[in-house]
Amino acid sequence: MGLTLTEKILKAHTVDGVFEKGKEIGIRIDQTLTQDATGTMAYLEFEAIGIPRVQTERSVAYIDHNTLQSGFENADDHRFIGSIAKKHGIYFSRPGNGICHQVHLERFGIPGKTLIGSDSHTPTGGGIGMIAIGAGGLDVAVAMGGGAYYITYPKIVKVNLTGSLSSWCAAKDVILEVLKRMSVKGGVGKVIEYTGEGVKSLSVPERATITNMGAELGATTSIFPSDETTRQFLKAQKREDAWTPLCADEDAVYDEVIDIDLSKIEPMAACPHMPDNVKTLSEIGEMKIDQVCIGSCTNSSLQDMMKVAHILEGKTVHPDVSLSIAPGSKQVLNMLAKNGALSVMIDAGARILESACGPCIGMGQSPNSGGISLRTFNRNFEGRSGTKDGQIYLVSPEVAAASAIKGFLTDPRTLGDMPEFKMPDEFIINDNMIEKPCDEKDMDSVEILRGPNIKPFPKTEPLADSVECKCSLKVEDNITTDHIMPAGAKILPLRSNIPAISNHCFTVCDEEFPQRAKEMGKSIIVGGANYGQGSSREHAALAPLYLGVKAVVVKSFARIHRANLINAGILPLTFKNEADYDKFDLNDEISMNNLIDSIKYGKNIIITNKTKGVDIECECELSERAKEIVLSGGLLSYTKAQLGK
Repeated sequence: MGLTLTEKILKAHTVDGVFEKGKEIGIRIDQTLTQDATGTMAYLEFEAIGIPRVQTERSVAYIDHNTLQSGFENADDHRFIGSIAKKHGIYFSRPGNGICHQVHLERFGIPGKTLIGSDSHTPTGGGIGMIAIGAGGLDVAVAMGGGAYYITYPKIVKVNLTGSLSSWCAAKDVILEVLKRMSVKGGVGKVIEYTGEGVKSLSVPERATITNMGAELGATTSIFPSDETTRQFLKAQKREDAWTPLCADEDAVYDEVIDIDLSKIEPMAACPHMPDNVKTLSEIGEMKIDQVCIGSCTNSSLQDMMKVAHILEGKTVHPDVSLSIAPGSKQVLNMLAKNGALSVMIDAGARILESACGPCIGMGQSPNSGGISLRTFNRNFEGRSGTKDGQIYLVSPEVAAASAIKGFLTDPRTLGDMPEFKMPDEFIINDNMIEKPCDEKDMDSVEILRGPNIKPFPKTEPLADSVECKCSLKVEDNITTDHIMPAGAKILPLRSNIPAISNHCFTVCDEEFPQRAKEMGKSIIVGGANYGQGSSREHAALAPLYLGVKAVVVKSFARIHRANLINAGILPLTFKNEADYDKFDLNDEISMNNLIDSIKYGKNIIITNKTKGVDIECECELSERAKEIVLSGGLLSYTKAQLGK
């Protein structure tokens, strides 16, 4: 029986565990990436582990999230990350060089390698045949120190692509179709592997768009084969020596198969407020819009930008629409400037933003109150744009540009024939905004530059055998990490300061939660299904940790957030009977006993709701390693203990 591409790469990198479905495996990590919103904490954790130099083949620190410097905090974080990178063997991509996933695809990604990043859209690297996984910062810190990264051996879904896309239909429409079929929780515990003749018709940037938004499925990652198209892309980046041909065996066996005929794909949009709330443009109808934002790690490649420029050429943005465009990297921006496309965008009335994440994470460009905003981004969670009642639709760059001109949601197929957009034979290569680390012999002379906003990792303690506390919060299904730990221009600068950022924890759901949790001292949170979907931000676990949360009890978890809770030493519990969710209310007094033995021996945990006089049985399925992490009080304590041995 042959192997899937996913299995080939995982098997070659497995260093611990049993290579069987559903079992936990530890894989060797070749590359890591961080960004500045998660990077400061990851590097504080790396320092705490105590290993002097990174042990990976390549680790890169990117500055792309907190680039709005309205106070000292972001600039201080950038200096800190730059000095840490120089000292500890990490490459440093300076502010303005571009979005981490776009730049990593261009300059560092290698087919067949493993990559984890402290950003949930790290699977972008699957567009060139990497196993690229989003993770919490502490997991990245451990990988930088040479430790394995642990995942459950995933189910593998084959998405068989046939045909080719019709004029003005896009890769964004392909992943929206997958989301429509699978939902935002349909990929949990799975890797999405794209195969079939249709793959050949997609460029590397188009493949990367699809793997990028695979994160919205809840999938571990997504991957395309490394083929001649991949080789041509790497050759154009002057990195042909990094290419390796990779594909699944013809007799590979998959857990699920999804067939998609690319020729039948039509322009679509994800409607508010979930990426899987997908409808065709014809189903939505002619809708007046207020704003268009083009960019993000999903759709900011040169190919995307050239299509946008073609649509805008000789036109003017509708007077009722604000159009902003953020090229994904300095390379893309530079090539647009030199070939005249940037001038076309400016002439049309577009507002050109720096090559950074920007409005995708609520860092500027919030729409007007109740405004309808078309965005080429990957998430449209309620309030994520910075406007609580903003109506965010996720669309392709083609739909976005056509709509910006018309003033209403527009099917780009009304524009006539689409010209052929070829990938360049050679990209402009200028890596002068990527700083190499110092030699190991010089590292002791490097001073780490710490600003006053940078606070240490929160203190943890070994698991207590019993807990007496209250329920500090009860929330519904599909709670995202944006609900738990909001982003945006006001809050993101506090990512280095857990005590300060904890004051914003869950305020989207309940403004009184932080103060209530502090007053309780110890508490539990009760939630619904797919709890913690979205970003990989470990702050959504660290802030509750700081506020005294001892356990989170839900119907089901999203993968990365559950791992982050374990890493923080917070018990991730699921109801044995989902109906027991209704047996909890805010301020209920609860007790949990015999926790240590229950964790050690894999027993279910009984939560006694003393207010209601009922016992609720909960499951806490943990691998042997995860048990030790929870018992130790978190991954940092566990790692230090392991190094001590």
